Amino acid sequence: MSEKQITPKIKRADELSYDAVSKADGVNKAVIFDESDGAPNFRMRRYQLSPDATVPKHTNSVEHEIHVLDGELIVGIMENETVVTSGDSVLIPDETVHWFRNETNQETAFLCMVPAEDASLQLVDE
Repeated sequence: MSEKQITPKIKRADELSYDAVSKADGVNKAVIFDESDGAPNFRMRRYQLSPDATVPKHTNSVEHEIHVLDGELIVGIMENETVVTSGDSVLIPDETVHWFRNETNQETAFLCMVPAEDASLQLVDE
């Protein structure tokens, strides 16, 4: 068991506060858990993509996993695109070029988990 004791916590859906993602029109993010909640190892975030929203090509300095909660999403990884739907999950290694697109007429939502370290994002020129 780790030396630092982590206190269990429940966060209700109606407690989440969403902010617009500055680098992606039509995309909102809520931080569910991070260091401020006493989570020392991971950050959990929820993203909502409006119809026709796109997260541009980018890389992250850390690996991350996404899990689609609602809707349908096109995920691009390196040179490939694939459709993922509710219940699907994706592992994206660190420094891998990727992007997201909602081409449906309904909102799409997914969870994203990253290590609790610098998860800096770098946009990729087309």
